[in-house]
Amino acid sequence: MSIKMTDVTFHLDETLEHDARETIRDKLLAQDGIMAAASEDATPHLMIVEYDPDLIDPIRILEMLKKHDVHAERLG
Repeated sequence: MSIKMTDVTFHLDETLEHDARETIRDKLLAQDGIMAAASEDATPHLMIVEYDPDLIDPIRILEMLKKHDVHAERLG
């Protein structure tokens, strides 16, 4: 069985501190199908999420962000 991996970038509307973004990242990483998530201090309004499209899709990831009170939009 091979693992597929793709990524999606989200624009976060809020200006979140580093620790808040790390908490959100950790919550995303706890979900099946999400392999990586990153938001750099130099670009705090962007979050890149790597995921397996067979297990999860960008709409579900966006719903998870909103569940954690983050207003975001998918880019691209």
